[in-house]
Amino acid sequence: MLVSIILLLVFLFVSFLIYGIYLTATNSKRELAQRMKTYTAKAGELDKPMNAVERLKNFDWKASFQEASKMFAAKEFTKKVEIELMRADIPLRGEEFVMINFFIMISLGMLLILLTRNAILGWLGVVVGFVLPRVIVKRTKLKRVQKFNSQIGDSLVVMSNSLRAGFSFLQAMELVSREMPVPISVEFARTLREMNLGTPTEEALVGLTNRIESEDLDLVLTAVLIQRQVGGNLAEVLDGISHTIRERIRIKGEIRTLTAQGRISGMIVGALPLVIGLVLSVINPKYIGALFINPIGWAMLTAGVISMVIGIALIKKIVDIKV
Repeated sequence: MLVSIILLLVFLFVSFLIYGIYLTATNSKRELAQRMKTYTAKAGELDKPMNAVERLKNFDWKASFQEASKMFAAKEFTKKVEIELMRADIPLRGEEFVMINFFIMISLGMLLILLTRNAILGWLGVVVGFVLPRVIVKRTKLKRVQKFNSQIGDSLVVMSNSLRAGFSFLQAMELVSREMPVPISVEFARTLREMNLGTPTEEALVGLTNRIESEDLDLVLTAVLIQRQVGGNLAEVLDGISHTIRERIRIKGEIRTLTAQGRISGMIVGALPLVIGLVLSVINPKYIGALFINPIGWAMLTAGVISMVIGIALIKKIVDIKV
């Protein structure tokens, strides 16, 4: 109980500290906004008294959240997070994602402590709140890349046929952006907009590879850039790459089917100790709590974690076959 009270006080202290920093950092902007509101408000609007409910309703939560998240702006880790969000096509700035991640960590940790009265589960909630949003971003990015890769073969066929019909390379890209589904149509349209705004073709294509981490796309754009320098029949080159990509997709599907049992084993090995630990923490906290108050328990936990990591790494090495 004492630990829960301490953690609650720490949470309140951190929350008020962040709110105080936000008020201090945005004091001049809020004063300017208030003065502008005084001069731009409609007649009689300022004379109306507002109760607490109306003030809460008129409060701009979105603007306040964006202002508060600026404390994380211009940080190195924020820029890396923003690149990952761009690759996952999630419309958030890096500092906004970091702020959301911070609140998820604190909220989930405090919620588990208040529900279970168990400090261990509270800290586990903080860890889960830190990891879960990043896992979601990574999974979203991976699914987007997989969907993009599944569309490259058909897009290359469309482009090669367009080139044979007398279209230019940019016209072939425009046809793909109109006829193909997302995400490849969106990315090609964005690349074309960059070219129309004056970005060199090579630089715009390199920017496309930075937004999409795809080996197949790297292969296509490398061939295109080489062809633009040395010449050659681009339609035949695209046909050859399309055939190669289709064969790679087919072989990857066969390998994924053959290694399904090993991947499921790895998931069970990784999840089973955590699930058992959570169940025991709820059913009998004193029984599993001995592991965290005894030096021998800590040694056993360390050995178990190391063994589990080694096992997962070996299984991943066995089933992860590069094509």
